Amino acid sequence: MPTITRIANEFLTVEISALGAEMQSATTRDGAGWLWNGDAAFWTGRSPVLFPIVGKAPDDTLLIDGKPYPMAQHGFARRREFTLDEATATACRYALEATEETRAAYPFDFRLTVEHSLDGPALTVAANVENRGETPMPFGCGFHPAFRWPLPGAQGKPHSVILDNAAEPQRQPLEKGLLSQGRTASPFEAGRLALAQNLFEDDALVFPEGAGNGLTYGVEDGPALKFHFENLPNLALWTKPGAPFLCVEPWHGTAALYEGSRELRDRPYTTLLAPGARTRFAFTVTFPA
Repeated sequence: MPTITRIANEFLTVEISALGAEMQSATTRDGAGWLWNGDAAFWTGRSPVLFPIVGKAPDDTLLIDGKPYPMAQHGFARRREFTLDEATATACRYALEATEETRAAYPFDFRLTVEHSLDGPALTVAANVENRGETPMPFGCGFHPAFRWPLPGAQGKPHSVILDNAAEPQRQPLEKGLLSQGRTASPFEAGRLALAQNLFEDDALVFPEGAGNGLTYGVEDGPALKFHFENLPNLALWTKPGAPFLCVEPWHGTAALYEGSRELRDRPYTTLLAPGARTRFAFTVTFPA
């Protein structure tokens, strides 16, 4: 079994697995669990970290400088065992470095660290990517946390997602798991999206731009989770119809375009990291205190 690291303070207890550096649970001091439990009847994920791509590649194959490489949806990091780099009572850092096996799918010398840290009722999850090679390194990175729907203490109440910027970002539908070439009208009204299962009948709601750096997921005058995003310009919301969870997914990078380029560097919002450079992506979620 993968190693589990537990971090805690007076507000929160969070467990993280070495497999994928993936959060397994988030429990407030009243005993309420807010994270999806990974029930295989719906989806075994809980909070995977997405690297070195977000979303699908055509035929699960990337082109890197014209050469094909196998790459499953959302990349390989979520299926790899990380090494515990450092741990304190309220924070831990897991690391994944390039190996011969990863280079067979992604020919770059990278180091990926994933940090979970607590500050009062807030949890920050950060991914730091370093290019240890001698050539520019293209990649996507994102987060895929799933939270209970309904939230604890909010059974039977209407849930919504409210954007901090009150925007109405256009949606970019998915076609066979890839981003369609066009966009459709926003399902948000003045920054508010009333959640309903039928919204997800055609897969995730993807908003490539305009959703801003923060949102609230929850019920009016009731339990709610507040999110802030750092260097994560793309947003997706997803569930499987009938499943009791909602994924709030901030990304830097998206699936490839349908009938578009198969080159990794041509995917929307791909980061091209210079040799020796590092960059950081993070989200903070604040739980009811």
